[in-house]
Amino acid sequence: MSIGMLAWVGLMYSFKWAWAPIVDRVGLPVLDRLLGRRRSWMLVAQVGIMICLANIALSDPSQSIVRIALFALGVAFFSATQDIAIDAWRIESATADKQGAMAAAYQIGYRTALMVASAGALIIADESGFRTSYLTMAALVSIGIATTLLVREPIRRLLTEAELREQRVVDWLAARAHWPQWMQKTGAWIVGAVVGPVMDFFGRYGVGLALLILAFISTYRLTDYVMGTMTNTFYIDMGFTLKEVGVVAKFFGWPSTLIGAVVGGVIVAKIGTLRGLLLGSLLIIVSNVFYATMGAYACDVPLECARAGMFDFWPRQIDARGDATDLGLAIIVSFDNLALGVHGTALIAFMSSLTTARYTATQYAVLSSLYALPGKLLMGTSGFMVDALGYGDFFLYTAVLSVPGLLLLLWLSRRGIAVRN
Repeated sequence: MSIGMLAWVGLMYSFKWAWAPIVDRVGLPVLDRLLGRRRSWMLVAQVGIMICLANIALSDPSQSIVRIALFALGVAFFSATQDIAIDAWRIESATADKQGAMAAAYQIGYRTALMVASAGALIIADESGFRTSYLTMAALVSIGIATTLLVREPIRRLLTEAELREQRVVDWLAARAHWPQWMQKTGAWIVGAVVGPVMDFFGRYGVGLALLILAFISTYRLTDYVMGTMTNTFYIDMGFTLKEVGVVAKFFGWPSTLIGAVVGGVIVAKIGTLRGLLLGSLLIIVSNVFYATMGAYACDVPLECARAGMFDFWPRQIDARGDATDLGLAIIVSFDNLALGVHGTALIAFMSSLTTARYTATQYAVLSSLYALPGKLLMGTSGFMVDALGYGDFFLYTAVLSVPGLLLLLWLSRRGIAVRN
């Protein structure tokens, strides 16, 4: 249960839009002059991540789980802040024709870091313990710090007078000329940064269709968020060692995710975004059925095993020592990561197609926060659901969580929503 509840710290990423304007507009004392706006925030965030990881390593969960939770929250906060700064640096460092290459490089780096922080951390933990694992992860942040110090600060493009003089803001200020100057500036910023993007989105799609789109985005990834937080625990409870999980994830999971991302891009280009979303969702459902099959067949509880006779084909065997072979694990990890690659790529393409050039950053930030929020809220209950249902039924439950998104997707396709492929 504690594992599932600690997953709630990831909610920080869903609320990063709340302090993104501060990272965007506020210069840090001294550092802003030495490094520039983007690099200074990147550096502060990376140092914060390193400090919090080191403190987690030096904490004893048996003594104070609250201390660990607070530092985990700190890791999430500084990581989300780093995302804001890096995204801004990436966009501002290249011209429009190079943004595709920048995004591809970012994805490769992100997936590699994710593999190191998950599979790599598990391997180190199996060999030397979790304290050494967390300290190693903290030390690896120094690579990001060195990179931040070596790269150049992008030259920020100044907005033209025409872009600054948005009519909504002008009209809003004209109606409040009696307000103090500071109140007018604050209000104008809020109107331009918040009201404008929202009005544009609902104006283009209409209230009904816009709400339908937002409902779809918020439910599309429920399955992989809710099941994802319990997969490593599932592997361990299945009899696999930390090293086995780490090695299989490294040699099968990571390449499969990259392949899935490429395949997803090709699918979206060839058959369209909506069909890509449909295929991604179906693959995720099948992946969770595989997990349910594995969990039911490899159980230790007689009552659950009695229900698992139909799953006797599952390629998991027990050797002379009573340990599980890696064949079943390799198959399920590979397919799951392939499905996640297609699933995620299709959703990113869809959300990108919903933005307009005038409000791309704001609208995409809101959409990307929205798709993660319901899943992260629900994933905190995953530990309770496993305790109540067992792994087999839990993964059937997570598969069913994709059904609302599928129904909304079919409704959207019938409404004839136009997207840019």
